[in-house]
Amino acid sequence: MSRNPQTAAVAVVALGGATGASARYGAALLWPTPTGGFPWTTLVVNVVGCAVIGVFMVVISEAWTAHRLVRPFFGTGVLGGFTTFSTYAVDIERLVAGGRARTGLAYLGLTLLAALAAVWSAVWLTRRALAWRQP
Repeated sequence: MSRNPQTAAVAVVALGGATGASARYGAALLWPTPTGGFPWTTLVVNVVGCAVIGVFMVVISEAWTAHRLVRPFFGTGVLGGFTTFSTYAVDIERLVAGGRARTGLAYLGLTLLAALAAVWSAVWLTRRALAWRQP
């Protein structure tokens, strides 16, 4: 009987996703957003996740030959479960529905800019660190 090669990938994405989502849930428990408050936890989680993906992608594509399941486990699973577009969208909707449309728009833009800056900075810093280590 032949095994489907995607079975392992699906399993590690699920395991990683559960791990990342649990970490995000833990962050929300440690740093809850008050009703109507600015969603700092979601913003920080998404920005940190973007920085980590920047480091991760440089390391596995430029410095280390990773096992074929590392990227689906960590990149897709853990970081996909940790970062959250759905909560980000719900946070914006709640701010707008609560009469704080300007805050919702600011959050939308701030998240986008901070996430892009985080991934670009992490990539740049990781490449610099790796270049510094080479003889």
